[in-house]
This record gives sequence, structure tokens and C-alpha cells, in this order.
Amino acid sequence: MNNTWEGILSPPLPGRKQKPRTTGITMLIDKGLTIRETGDLLSLNDPYLDFIKLTFGTAALYPKAVLIEKIKLVKSFGVFIYPGGTFFELALSQGKRTAYFQSLIEVGFDWVEISDGTLDISGAERTLAIQEANKLGLHVITEVGKKDAANQPNEDLLAELARRDLQEGAEWVIMEGRESGKGIGIYDNQGGLVLDKFNRFSNRIEPEKIIWEAPLKGQQAVLINHFGPNVNLGNIPPSEIMALEALRLGYRSDTWKKSNK
Repeated sequence: MNNTWEGILSPPLPGRKQKPRTTGITMLIDKGLTIRETGDLLSLNDPYLDFIKLTFGTAALYPKAVLIEKIKLVKSFGVFIYPGGTFFELALSQGKRTAYFQSLIEVGFDWVEISDGTLDISGAERTLAIQEANKLGLHVITEVGKKDAANQPNEDLLAELARRDLQEGAEWVIMEGRESGKGIGIYDNQGGLVLDKFNRFSNRIEPEKIIWEAPLKGQQAVLINHFGPNVNLGNIPPSEIMALEALRLGYRSDTWKKSNK
């Protein structure tokens, strides 16, 4: 993308992939942006953004016409949009899995997230959901990990679940980190990376297929310094999209100083 500094300054971290891309994914967490806010955000940030997740069940709260308009707007910028996995879990708990998938398609969604962060789902039921979504024409992202800080699964089991999801037709797997990024998954109660947990999971799975939920800047910097500028990152607040891209390119000291070593 042409900008004021092209030919004058080069990114300290080279190799950032441009859209369309399959690595270096950035997923935004959307808690209820209006149509106008969404349009303004995309008009500036669409080169840096790949997915928008309508989180917290907010997809259920939009008037249908507004939801359809928002989906069309996001897709017109070459960005994918989908509801968060808890919405799927709610539909599943009420015996509405197929109807839920069909309703997603009706309003224009092309992607669905399948998770068990709140609801306990058997491996067979999870596989059936992935396969049915694919058969109906939906692209699938799954999520591994629990939202309850006191009920965190073993990283070996999460890696095995992620591998199985990918084999069954998921295109990416999200590692649970929640909006806070604290006390969940690979993060401690202050949001720091727990290296043992991180290594146990990351060494057992293809890193380019994992989207790490990393809402905090320190988490983003650690993951970029470990994997490079094209690590997949999610749960990014709307106001932080451009700041994250600066981290990916080495324009901030947190990643620039690493690139100079």
C-alpha cells in the first residue's frame, strides 16, 4: 500500500504478508460497532484486518436488516465476519444446530465458529458440527480452551483437539484467551505468557493454523517476536488494529529492538 514514507523508510521487520493471506491473520473483537463505526474503521484499516468476530452473542441483538447491512459492508472490504462460538454453543444446547447454520447463511455469513468454551461437547458431536457446516457451504473456525479460569484443560489435549478439528475441515483454530487475556489458556493472571503451557501447545500443532487470542500489547509483542510478523492474532480491540500492524512491521520498540539482535 502506498503511503507518505514509501521509498524513505522500510519496516524493520520485513516479510509482512499482504491480503489475501492465510498467515498473519488479524481478528477484531466487535462488541457492537454501529454501521457507521464499522465503515469508518474499515475504510482506514481494511489492509490490516482479516476477520471481525461479533462477540458476546451480540449477533442476536441486531435488527435483522441492520445485521444484513453490516455483513455486506464488511465483506465489501474483503474482510470476513462471523459470530462468536458461544452463540453456536447456545444453539447446540437448544437442539438448533442445523437451523443455526442455515440462519447464518440466510443473513449472509460465510464463516462460523465452533467451540466448547462454556458447553461440554463430545469429540463426535464437534466433528459432526464441523462436517455439517462445511456441507452447507460454511467455512469453519474452531476454538479450543475453556472460558472458566478454574477449568483449564491440559495443553496436550487442546493440541490434539486442534489437530482433529483441522483434519475434519476447520481452516483455523483459535486458542482461547478471552477479552481480558488474563488467567486463561497460555496466560497467567497478569496476562503474561506461561512458557511451559505455550510450548506444550505450540510444539504440537502447526502454528500457521492457530489464531492466538492476544488482546494485550505485551502478548502481541511476545508472539510476534517468537513467530515473526505473520503470526495469527485475535481478540484485537477496534482501536488497536493499526497499533498491532505497527508491531508486526517493527515500527514500535517492542518488536524493533528484537529485529536488531
